[in-house]
Amino acid sequence: MSTVRPFRAVRPKKEMASSIAALPYDVYNTAEARQEIAREPLSFLRIDRAETQFPEGTDPYSDIVYEKARELLDGMISDGSFIRDEKPCFYIYALTMDGRTQNGIVGCASIDDYINQVILKHENTLEAKEQDRIRHVDACCAQTGPIFLTYRPRRELKAIADAVRQTPCLYDFTCEDGVRHQVWKIDSDSDIREISRLFSDIPHLYIADGHHRAASAVKAGLRRRAEHPGFSGDEEYNYFLSVLFPSDELHIYDYNRCVLDLNGCTPQIFLDKLKDGFDIGFCGKTQYRPSAKGEFGLYLDGSWYRLRAKDLPCSGDPVKSLDVSVLQDRILDPVLSIRDPKTDPRIRFVGGIRGLSALEENVDQNGGAAFAMYPTSMEELLSVADAGMLMPPKSTWFEPKLRSGLFIHCF
Repeated sequence: MSTVRPFRAVRPKKEMASSIAALPYDVYNTAEARQEIAREPLSFLRIDRAETQFPEGTDPYSDIVYEKARELLDGMISDGSFIRDEKPCFYIYALTMDGRTQNGIVGCASIDDYINQVILKHENTLEAKEQDRIRHVDACCAQTGPIFLTYRPRRELKAIADAVRQTPCLYDFTCEDGVRHQVWKIDSDSDIREISRLFSDIPHLYIADGHHRAASAVKAGLRRRAEHPGFSGDEEYNYFLSVLFPSDELHIYDYNRCVLDLNGCTPQIFLDKLKDGFDIGFCGKTQYRPSAKGEFGLYLDGSWYRLRAKDLPCSGDPVKSLDVSVLQDRILDPVLSIRDPKTDPRIRFVGGIRGLSALEENVDQNGGAAFAMYPTSMEELLSVADAGMLMPPKSTWFEPKLRSGLFIHCF
């Protein structure tokens, strides 16, 4: 069963929250992070991407960068930019985008639940990306970016969240991308006990987004356990900062693919090779967005096509039945010779939030072909995780993104 507990959040002063809150560190490269900090000097990216505080060309993985992150965080706590709540609390974090609101409970999940597969994942992680955040956590003695978790809905948790949302907000602001962010504190002892109890009855939590941050938080905690063999298990480093959303409030966007060449085929030969597995419809200049599972939009040589799989896998394998797997198994591998999409330099992944025009621009500039995907469903994600399996890379794109800097978990 799941362990979720309250914590004493370090969080921004109310009037500074909108300036400090930043998109996750891995949404930006260094140049983009520098531009964002120039636009908003208080952005939490200063801490999450502390190489921006040094001249261009500075190694982002050098010791001085992580030391600077700790220095900046300590300085903002000392000067009152951040405050720390007096008692461990839960929080409600609501994000509203395009008229849809998702309400998360902010708390701390257990590293033991991650190790023991109470918290399930659906993606692999890369060691190099883990090491960066492990060093950041170690240097700051804090987790600065929350892990995005989900769970199958519980009406009792929704009732608590709905009641808390009737009280005054801690924060309420809208970012430049149009996403509204609202935060409420849950400091009632009875509500805190009930939330912890309700989560203890939930058999599994699922990582929706933030696999690398989760793995890094766990490894940083295990390192501290090794340094303190007499640990009790109650220390803060045994828990990691999380926002937990009911799965029925989340929305997965398409995660589209661009391939830089046709593996020696002409456009017509390429289409001919798809005919055995797909019904092909010509759409011309009209963009085609798939409307059902088993459909794909293909942009090729200046025109759009509708691809509809003639049959879908029915083996009961939750990974093989994913549309991203159908594309990989029937087109990317056998026709385009992309064996491993994680490492092949010929493939690019484009989040659906950028629209189908981004696919056209990529192909028009670079050649090849683009594939518009039907989004993976939440139930597919949960089924893959329940089976102890992993999705192909870049199978899910969640929006809106959680902001970093609104909650910090120190230890």
